[in-house]
Amino acid sequence: MAVSIVSVQCWSVPIEASGGIAASAPWNSKVSAGCQQAFFPVLARVHTKEAIQLDYLADQNAARKYTPAWSDHGSRKSFVELSGDFSSEGGDCIDSLTHLHKHLEQEPAMHSPLEKSDMKRLNEILNEKPKKGMLALREKFAKLGMSYNVDPEKLISGEYIVHKKVGIGQFVSLKEEVPEGGKSPQKYVYLRYADGMAKLPAKQARRLLYRYFRPGESVKRYPALSKLNDRSQWEKRRTEGSLDAQRRVVKMIDVYIRRLKQKRPVYSKDVPAMSKFAGKFPYTPTPDQIKAFLDVERDLTDAETPMDRLICGDVGFGKTEVAMRAIFYAVSAKKQVMVLAPTTVLAKQHHESIKERFANFPDIKVALLSRFQNNVDRRAVIAGINDGVVNIAVGTHSLLGNNIQYEKVGLLVVDEEQRFGVAQKEKISTLKTTVDILTLSATPIPRTLHMALSGFRDASLMTTPPPERRPIKTHVCVYSQDMVKDAIKAELDRQGQVFYVVPRIQDMESTEKKLKLLVPGVQVSIAHGKKCATELEATMTKFTEKGTSILLCTNIIESGLDIPTVNTIIVENVQMFGLAQIYQLRGRVGRADKVAHAYMLHPPKDFLSSDALERLSALEDCCALGQGFQLAERDMAIRGIGSIFGEKQSGEFSKVGVDLYAEMLFEAISKAQYHSLPQLEYEDVQLAMESNCQVCSLSSMQWEAVTDSAEEAAKKGIKDLVRFTENLRSERGKEPPPLEALLKTIYAKRMAADLGIHHIQTRGKQITMLTNMNADAFQVLHCSMASPPLKSSLSFSNGRLELHSLVELPSEFQLERLFQCLAELRRGLASFLTYR
Repeated sequence: MAVSIVSVQCWSVPIEASGGIAASAPWNSKVSAGCQQAFFPVLARVHTKEAIQLDYLADQNAARKYTPAWSDHGSRKSFVELSGDFSSEGGDCIDSLTHLHKHLEQEPAMHSPLEKSDMKRLNEILNEKPKKGMLALREKFAKLGMSYNVDPEKLISGEYIVHKKVGIGQFVSLKEEVPEGGKSPQKYVYLRYADGMAKLPAKQARRLLYRYFRPGESVKRYPALSKLNDRSQWEKRRTEGSLDAQRRVVKMIDVYIRRLKQKRPVYSKDVPAMSKFAGKFPYTPTPDQIKAFLDVERDLTDAETPMDRLICGDVGFGKTEVAMRAIFYAVSAKKQVMVLAPTTVLAKQHHESIKERFANFPDIKVALLSRFQNNVDRRAVIAGINDGVVNIAVGTHSLLGNNIQYEKVGLLVVDEEQRFGVAQKEKISTLKTTVDILTLSATPIPRTLHMALSGFRDASLMTTPPPERRPIKTHVCVYSQDMVKDAIKAELDRQGQVFYVVPRIQDMESTEKKLKLLVPGVQVSIAHGKKCATELEATMTKFTEKGTSILLCTNIIESGLDIPTVNTIIVENVQMFGLAQIYQLRGRVGRADKVAHAYMLHPPKDFLSSDALERLSALEDCCALGQGFQLAERDMAIRGIGSIFGEKQSGEFSKVGVDLYAEMLFEAISKAQYHSLPQLEYEDVQLAMESNCQVCSLSSMQWEAVTDSAEEAAKKGIKDLVRFTENLRSERGKEPPPLEALLKTIYAKRMAADLGIHHIQTRGKQITMLTNMNADAFQVLHCSMASPPLKSSLSFSNGRLELHSLVELPSEFQLERLFQCLAELRRGLASFLTYR
């Protein structure tokens, strides 16, 4: 370490005989005034503040462009053009060890660095994947019209929108005007902001405007409007949203690359019994089904990397049969299989379906693990799974418990992954690096869609309905007892059965009485998640065997339940369900050759929130077969990404609006190959910075003891260095200025190594840092900086970072400035996959 600090005056700490620092000796607090002045950066701030602010204001004024507009009162005024670029005048600069420690506590979890060879392989895959096999999938999604941008013609006056560069505004009107110097009229969008009005050509509005939604709102709240003449807060929010999206992408890629490192023997293509098994499928496969069969077969028999394939198919389009054939391949290879379902009812149905398909193979044992069972049976199933006696285990999240051993598991089939909680998703995520995964979904979570689009995840898209599958007649209307009565009677007259769905368990008793009054003599069964296991099982069995005509239930039936005799579903208070839930509920009917009906009943629209009205509108728009994917996108916008991702329904989504955040997520995935940053070992960093400042004395043994211990911690990582510093403080109190300077130097080296900076030196008015990062990485790190003065004084060119000052600073102030700069750059580190 090329740092020289000359010691005079007095500062003493008791030393143990071994040469270490005494465990309970406090630091001597009597430090000379000259020493304090030298090491506390007060002068640095006073010395440079005015000059830095002048620079900043000059940059800000250069960025502003004014153009005429009209205020709310019709008076002429100026407003900022919607393409300006502002920076924040505020900023929470990390200027002390304590502040850095607090920031690190809140920092997202970092992934351990990858090997350089792994990073090279990942980049090759990222460049290759979109070119091979995923282009067709992209085209299919494009045909489905997936877009987050706004059509100005469809905006409603008063609706909140987000302009990508300005922020949150309110739509006022769409007008035709002849532009100055023009001849033909053009359409302009008028928007209200906190400090005035703005107009935007309609063509630009299509590219730059997004609807504003907060995730998961039950009570409508109105957002604060952004300012035209001060975009600093919006820029900060947009940057935070973009960085958060990149962090999510990095987390996904980390799982992906670690899965690529895993190897397993390929499955044999020679499975004689497969033709016999496939022949038992009672329907003619659709072209999309056949392609999905072949995709899964190639994954299992050609690749050594564990499969992670998504089967996207609308309700009733044959996803389960794809899973059946994958299961057969796995058990034929003597692998254990787990089938994971989100509800007990669906798990039971899967168990029965699999048992029926494998009935001609008595050596294959299928078992169910659910709350329907007593403790003795559950323990027996778990023992059978752990011993390998059970070949196919079907269940809910119980299969993800700590008492389950996964050593023998070769394939995990996950039905409707978005229905599981955060903890279950994390467990599934960890399994993805070691076993073959097949995920089935009709309305996949948007993150999964984007992964499939970009090539991080293999996907098979099933959009062709089976020949016998008919569109469901969907009736979205205000609740009427006469309508309910007529719908039930019509279904019963054709010897069918009815699902009657209500959102709350407490509504069931009154609804049952109402149904029995409307249709006298009808048999009604009740099913909900709080029923005891045996009673629920008996209810479902009785209904399946046509022992009752109406199943009054909650949304417990929404996932995968398949009863061909049920061809009418009535959903009461539909506005209380999420859009994906409504779509899944509607898919419970229409499994036979009869025309199915879905009645979505709601109170008068005057009593509904705008979110509920949007859900109903989306449902009416997406009534055709195969449109679950549009609904997934609409559902993301209405219910919020937060609820779908299983995280807090706030945060970065709310700051920029769900639609803009979703596009940020998509952009982050499309640029994933740039999210890598080379790191160095601590010893590889050369820091050349001298100080001629005289400080309080410290014996060489004491100095070496602190230095050696701190550097040993720094070699392991910054969190270890933080623990060392905190332990030192807890034993002896806050370190005096000389030791703080030493620690900041070591912290600077550690942060430089994490950022790929290998050489640091001062040159007059600037600090020069040589680095292995590229320009794209610097741009992300630069955006993450919260201090505008530091941000505006840092530049990058050809592997060289330069931190400029308007005046030449004393070296001790240069150390402060270097520490702050590196700490600020480190804010963006979680947005990268790091490698060494």
